[in-house]
Amino acid sequence: MAAAARSTDRPGALEITRKLAEICGRPFARFAGPADEVAGRTARWVAVPGGPRAAAEVLRLAAAHDLTVVPRGAGTKIDWGAAPAGVDIMLDTGRLAGVWHEPRDAAVAEIGAGTPLRAVQATLGRTGRRLPVDAPSPGATLGGVLAADEAGPLRHRHGSPCAQLVGVRYLDADGELVSVGESGTARLERAAPASGSDVSGLFAADEHGLGMGGDGGTAEFARGGPPGGGGAVLGRGDLPGLDVARLLCGSQGGLGVLVSATMRVHAAPAGRVWVSRPLWSPLELPDLVRAVQAAGVDPAAVELDLPVPIPLPRRRIPASHPSVVGRPDHPAVTGRPAVGSLVVLLEGGPSDVAGRAERLTAALGGDAVVNHHAPEWWGRYPFAPGDTALRIDLPATDLHAAVYALRDAAGTPMPVRGSAGIGSAYAALPGSLAPERVASILTAVRSVLIARRGRCVVVAAPAPVRRAVDLWGELPALPRLRSAKAHLDPHRRLAPGRLPGGL
Repeated sequence: MAAAARSTDRPGALEITRKLAEICGRPFARFAGPADEVAGRTARWVAVPGGPRAAAEVLRLAAAHDLTVVPRGAGTKIDWGAAPAGVDIMLDTGRLAGVWHEPRDAAVAEIGAGTPLRAVQATLGRTGRRLPVDAPSPGATLGGVLAADEAGPLRHRHGSPCAQLVGVRYLDADGELVSVGESGTARLERAAPASGSDVSGLFAADEHGLGMGGDGGTAEFARGGPPGGGGAVLGRGDLPGLDVARLLCGSQGGLGVLVSATMRVHAAPAGRVWVSRPLWSPLELPDLVRAVQAAGVDPAAVELDLPVPIPLPRRRIPASHPSVVGRPDHPAVTGRPAVGSLVVLLEGGPSDVAGRAERLTAALGGDAVVNHHAPEWWGRYPFAPGDTALRIDLPATDLHAAVYALRDAAGTPMPVRGSAGIGSAYAALPGSLAPERVASILTAVRSVLIARRGRCVVVAAPAPVRRAVDLWGELPALPRLRSAKAHLDPHRRLAPGRLPGGL
């Protein structure tokens, strides 16, 4: 294999391979293959340590030989963001797995970074609990979700995964095991914070009034914090050391290797319904979002779906029908198709949920209906592998402006889906678009959003697009993020180039 050949060409490569096998066990250390890549950059070795101490030894070995390390969970988002400058060792977290939830009704659980999110939910579900994290990537591990700060529909009520953290164990660039915040159990090896790990001076409030991590961790901080202030912000100063944990969220492994996370858990809701309202025009969005807010129904999620192509026209009803009398332009009369839908998730006790659903359908009007199952698109991204995936963030009542800006720049409607209640959505551009065309679309969209305190970031893209475009746009807090990188990883051994600004 080409990767193996390149690895064995390096002086001492076989010795490094032997040492990795001693640390991880012979079946868990090998030369990398064609599939072992990060955003198109192929690794040289793959190491799968069996515990925190073994993972620390891998990092110490890398430090001794000046090798770069990039962590990998399930690999569901390995092509997100910028390509690293190089990948010597891919540190697979698959064996750093487990859920420790003691006592059974505890409000927190300590979870190994390599644990699949589905396994976490299944384990907690046995005691009627859940982790309020519903990241869309199938098969994702908790560590991967936190490393990307990947959130699903439940972010509307509970905030991002970063907001659920109460403690972390992570390895710094020198292989020191650091514990910050609270711990759910003593089952994992413990260690005091490494000497010199205090980074409190880096966390003064920025110009948006948020600390270093903000609601969305490193990426949100670099972009200046969530527009309009965001929802729940981790810690609020009540748990010492969690500023560091905020940095790890969204850092793509560029500031530390997550070993485990202690997360808040909640009782699983007894009742769930989805109230769906057809959307006849994006211009309806601001009024509908305000209607949901004014209804006082405490939604768990408020999601928008604008698919492409537009669905088929609906069946017309006579203009004399009581529901449309005096409304000749109503879509049910004209047959004009809906451009998408707004769907609100309500959770709680069954009778309480039923009452809130009734109030919400009355408030939304326009053929709103109650369903006991989520729509097919719920919790899924609008983009596919090979597309250019965009994330758009701006105040919720301005989300329609982003939809129109993208349509006008692209010359045709593009699929948009996301959390309308907080103004965060994803969009997809065809992977066949030339990099120059993608760059022009980004410039046009960003010029509209900046006046509305919004932003547009490239989440994932084909390699030619990734190399040609500005993935992040304006980064007002980049100097402070650069300082954090220099403090936590001064030799740039952890995923160099993956952070915003090429850090």
